[in-house]
Amino acid sequence: MPPRLKVAVVGATGETGASIMNALLENPENFEVLALVRQASVDKQAVVDFAQRGVIVKTIDLSEATDTIVPLLIGLDVVVCCLTLLQAKEETALIEACSKAKVGRYVPSFFGPVCPSRGVMMLREMKENNLDVVKRLYLPYTVIDVGWWYQLALPELPSGKLQTKKDVSLNELIGDGNTPFALIDNRDIGKFVTRIIADPRTLNKKIFCYNEISTSGKIWDLLEELSGEKIPRVYARKEDLEAKMSRASEILAKSFDAAAQLDLGIGQYMWTLGIRGDNVPKRAKYLGYMDARELYPDIKITPLASYIEGRLSGTVRNIYEGRKFGQ
Repeated sequence: MPPRLKVAVVGATGETGASIMNALLENPENFEVLALVRQASVDKQAVVDFAQRGVIVKTIDLSEATDTIVPLLIGLDVVVCCLTLLQAKEETALIEACSKAKVGRYVPSFFGPVCPSRGVMMLREMKENNLDVVKRLYLPYTVIDVGWWYQLALPELPSGKLQTKKDVSLNELIGDGNTPFALIDNRDIGKFVTRIIADPRTLNKKIFCYNEISTSGKIWDLLEELSGEKIPRVYARKEDLEAKMSRASEILAKSFDAAAQLDLGIGQYMWTLGIRGDNVPKRAKYLGYMDARELYPDIKITPLASYIEGRLSGTVRNIYEGRKFGQ
């Protein structure tokens, strides 16, 4: 039996980080799991729970000099970064430390929709900037991108039976509602990650993970069918999104504005998903991605209908409960 991979996750208590941690912990014969957390997070219940499940918890301060971080990383086979883009500078420090520590594989904090590297999404370009650092250092890496989360793909029901994170969810049909894009249950991301990081075929590659392909119109139809409720159709047309992104860009050109930044970010997500149609397997392959569904056809994925049924019955929790978006 091969030795267990020693895997550290940075940002382990976030939505994506927790999905990955749970999947790693379900495979104790394959992985020794570490969580690298800020000192201020050591006593958080999520961190305490991980420690009780056998996770080795170590504190890390990514604002410190790189050489002070390196000893924490020596001997690691894989480091998975799940930091937010608000922590882009911290991720740069982590990349440099991983290179000095000779980490076997670094997984940068991508985990978003597929689209071209430049000229489509501001957030994508920020991620690519850190990938450029990875490549300049010749640090072994694997980029993992995913379908749009089920958890952010549903509108609210008129009855209030299904609540969403409205400021970051698809509350409107994009364009005419007929452009296909890939979807994934956030809880399934970890299943793919555990296979990808143990696979030599994926080293220095980009991987696309998804569960289903659908459209915003079909998603609304399915929610109506399963809930028995009629959802008023509200459309975010191409020209509406162009105007929204233009206004936000004008504001941000003068000074930072959190509301404008969110408008631009969500507008660009909707643009790439429902107008350009970037986030589909065919275009991912054109952009150099390997298809995780083809690599691992045996992974048991959650159908969108099952996720919706769980939300309607109350057996599946809402996203970002008890925390802000991006945490």
